[in-house]
Amino acid sequence: MPAQLSDALRRMLAAVREFTIAQRTLAILAVLVLVLGGVALSAWLARPTYSPLFSGLSGEDASAVVDQLAADGVEYQLADGGKTIMVPADKVDSERLSAAAAGLPSEGTAGYALLDTMGVTASEFQQNVTYKRAIEGELAKTIEALDGVKTASVQLAIPEKSVFVDEASDPTASVFLETQGGSLSAEQVQAIVHLTSASVDGLKAENVSVVDSTGALLSAVGTGATGNAGQQASDYEQRVRLSVQAMLDKVVGAGNSTVVVAADVSNETAQRVEEKYTVPAGEPVLSESSTSETYAGAGAGSATGVLGPDNVAVPTGTGTDNSYLNESATKNNAIDKITETRDIPAGAVARQTISVAINSDAVTGITPAAISSLVSAAAGIDATRGDTVTVQAASFSTQAADTAAKALAQAAAAESQESLTRTITTAGTVAAAVIAMILLLLIFRKRSRKRQDDGPLNVGNLPVTPDGARTLDPSRAWPLAPGSVPPALGDASTLPLSLAQHEVSEFERLQADINQLAASDPGKTADYLRALMDDRVAG
Repeated sequence: MPAQLSDALRRMLAAVREFTIAQRTLAILAVLVLVLGGVALSAWLARPTYSPLFSGLSGEDASAVVDQLAADGVEYQLADGGKTIMVPADKVDSERLSAAAAGLPSEGTAGYALLDTMGVTASEFQQNVTYKRAIEGELAKTIEALDGVKTASVQLAIPEKSVFVDEASDPTASVFLETQGGSLSAEQVQAIVHLTSASVDGLKAENVSVVDSTGALLSAVGTGATGNAGQQASDYEQRVRLSVQAMLDKVVGAGNSTVVVAADVSNETAQRVEEKYTVPAGEPVLSESSTSETYAGAGAGSATGVLGPDNVAVPTGTGTDNSYLNESATKNNAIDKITETRDIPAGAVARQTISVAINSDAVTGITPAAISSLVSAAAGIDATRGDTVTVQAASFSTQAADTAAKALAQAAAAESQESLTRTITTAGTVAAAVIAMILLLLIFRKRSRKRQDDGPLNVGNLPVTPDGARTLDPSRAWPLAPGSVPPALGDASTLPLSLAQHEVSEFERLQADINQLAASDPGKTADYLRALMDDRVAG
């Protein structure tokens, strides 16, 4: 071991031996805290990072996957009530491959994979049921791939075809959804409805029912994915109110207007068929026919005449011309026929009313009539169906604003107080740590000074003065010019007068001899003192 390192260790051990019991206790506690902190930090850094292996598992699949992990010797954690299995991040890919090789999770094999296990001896009923289950499984997996859908289940009701039935029933479908992160939007429900209806032959979109895990009916059979009348009215009112409010905020300023919309939405559905016939202009006649009949003759009229309406003979008088003319014509023209069939879904607005209140204290540059015109145009007001718009200027109450401002001020004050408390706590902790360090430094310095003032250094048996030297007075000071070398104490004639007239103590003699030795040979003096200190420490 190098001499410098060994000297440093010796000095450290010597300093530790000089500690009091309290100082040694504090030092031991500090070392233990450092060791425990290092161990905890090492354990935290060495802890593996877990990532999901599978999520949304059933109880049977979760148990099978756990058994597979136990057989592979892989650590795991369970989350989400046992539906999610976490493994170390570096083991995710390999364990997924192992689970897939073992056919886990089993729910992933639903769909057209069911047809792979069907034998050639299966009956027609088994084939139909298996095919229907395969379509249901594929639809469920496709719907689960949508954002916001956690799990899905699809049930199809496909009527059997028969030659003895004139009109077959339409197929229907029901979809059960478990959502995550909130409810689905109307566009997502429409996508699920059309995806399901397009996957089954003869299935119409209005015959698909969608229900979520909360029991809310998202799409009903016969009405489509429109919801009930109350929900439709609420959605329509919210949409119109937001659009009108956004326009008024730009015109009169934010907070200076309020809008209320009330809509009467119909929940009835209907089908309307119209047929129109028109004659195209400039088109030639498809077919045309005409007949003409003439007769010419002369003679006296009949005496009895002709029979009248009451079978009474009416005399015709005397005539000489019995000719007549009969003509008829028939034309078949081209005719256009237009047949229009329209399905009227639920949700049609029968009537709506809009009420607008303007803050008269803040809005002065626009009239209520102008605001009414703007609102009517923005909301699509139809006067023929009874829509109305009411605009009224009034002074707005500031109580809510004052309460909100007061709450904000209180929250800001509480946050400021909390920040001040945290700052004081942090400053107190830092000050306590600094004071503790200063106290430790003062203790170490005091111990060092005490060690220096314990007495004269034991340097062995050094010859201080030869025989016959004069005794000096130790109470008198020894004047020595700066930078001068003290004379040898063995020769009293060389001592200064003030030194020779006083008795010199043993420590002064030792100091004078050491100074003289250091002036004559500094390197040898340093080696000699180091050897003496090593002997003292060893003793």
